Amino acid sequence: MALKPTIYKFKIALADLNHDHFANFNLTLAQHPSETTERMAVRLLAFCLHAHDDQEQLMAFTKGLSAIDEPDIWLKGLDDQLHCWIDVGEPAFDRIKKACRLSKRTLIYSFNSKCDVWWKQSLPQFESLSAEVRRFYWTEIQTLSATIARTSEWTITLSGQSIYVASTNEQLEINWQILQ
Repeated sequence: MALKPTIYKFKIALADLNHDHFANFNLTLAQHPSETTERMAVRLLAFCLHAHDDQEQLMAFTKGLSAIDEPDIWLKGLDDQLHCWIDVGEPAFDRIKKACRLSKRTLIYSFNSKCDVWWKQSLPQFESLSAEVRRFYWTEIQTLSATIARTSEWTITLSGQSIYVASTNEQLEINWQILQ
């Protein structure tokens, strides 16, 4: 018998000071049985970082780990054209090369403790691609994931390269670094 995903519900008040974008979201995320809470948290943060993008397009979580030919998040136009491919983790070069062909913009959000090793090994190949690579700090993602409940209410403020997450019990700062 196959394991079923765990469903999480997030109510998010987003203030993106970088793009003067303010919005409220009621998001439902399905956590794949093999997905860590940290990975799911990064998917949610990546969604918030790009929520300001053109409203003529539809940003959505995909089937993620359940569909190997899809990104974790995509941004599609009303004509179903793929505008943005967002992957979370340390994807293989061939996957990102394909994503760069299929999408106008490709982003990778890395977050694991092994991110530095992956990036050092992948850099020579990725330099030839137009993909944008960003890294979250592992300890900050671990702290954030520890606060996640099946139903969470967060206020997220984006400013510079920092994400401020406030919930009823916690206030955290998550930073990212642009690698490429």
